[in-house]
Amino acid sequence: MIGTAAIVGEALFPPNARAAVPKPYSWALTPPTNNQSDYIKWMVENRGEEPKYLGLRWSRYQVMLANKDVSNAANVRAFLLTPREEFVLRQNIGRVYDHAFLDIGYGVTISGPHVVGRMTSSIDVRFGDKVLEIGTGSGYQSAYLANLTDKVYSIEIIRPLAERTRAAYDGAISRGYGEFKSINSKASDGYYGWEEAAPFDKIIVTCGIDHIPPALLQQLKVGGIMVIPVGPPGAQRLLKVTKEQGADGNFAITRSDIYNGRVVPFVPLTKLEGDVIKGTHHK
Repeated sequence: MIGTAAIVGEALFPPNARAAVPKPYSWALTPPTNNQSDYIKWMVENRGEEPKYLGLRWSRYQVMLANKDVSNAANVRAFLLTPREEFVLRQNIGRVYDHAFLDIGYGVTISGPHVVGRMTSSIDVRFGDKVLEIGTGSGYQSAYLANLTDKVYSIEIIRPLAERTRAAYDGAISRGYGEFKSINSKASDGYYGWEEAAPFDKIIVTCGIDHIPPALLQQLKVGGIMVIPVGPPGAQRLLKVTKEQGADGNFAITRSDIYNGRVVPFVPLTKLEGDVIKGTHHK
């Protein structure tokens, strides 16, 4: 029996973006990066995806590369392999690779490709890293992470959105996107992290708050890195946060701005009271 979330997902997401992957996923799979035509040909043969969207993805990648939004070969590979068109609403499919935040319903958005690339590159995810994402949203960020590591954990506070996105993952897995099997997801209040799965090598927060949640710092491994939008509503700065421990046993937290002071507005990190979302976690 097909669940309600799966039916809703089929109605919302564009059917022509639903590729059947001809070859099993492998961590050795790496698309060509020398030119667009070779990239598209390889992706059609190995991933079964639509040339139209592959062309848009390639064009956006070229701009992101020039802007240094993808900073190493692993992130180039992850961006080029991740089908963003699987995670936008039908009405936005024509803008899927625009440099823009797009509505995904429930009052939230999918972050633009440049921001996703810059945030993910900044935490330097390596294969085998355990990564926590706060704010699953559309699922695109987790899908990108699943092309970097085999241990992805993602929390979404909006239960129907969490269910819809889980259905999108599972639908893609059934069509051959085996990398998405690495994504563990749940509906919960991300402010408190995922204690049962902690500690994490890397944490990425995709919603804004005016302070760093203590639970997330606690669940970050020594030597770990977090990227988080911090600041007042609508005026966050994207901070890279590292956690180290000195010889005296005390922890040292260092912060740097991955956009050198530029404001990047994010939706707020909301909070649960019982089973109801009420307000935000701003102090």
